[in-house]
Amino acid sequence: MAACMYCESDVLRHDPVFVDELDGDERTEVGAFCNFACLSAYIDEEGLTTGASCEWDPV
Repeated sequence: MAACMYCESDVLRHDPVFVDELDGDERTEVGAFCNFACLSAYIDEEGLTTGASCEWDPV
């Protein structure tokens, strides 16, 4: 069973979303969520967007 990082349900019983990190040319799975709702709630509760932004050049 792959457990959801947010609600701990079995992600394979839902519409799963898997999160990978890229290190050089290799991907490593770092998380699994039941669906985008669990992923979104996890991002909000962990404050993962605080201070984050895409590349932006105001000039």
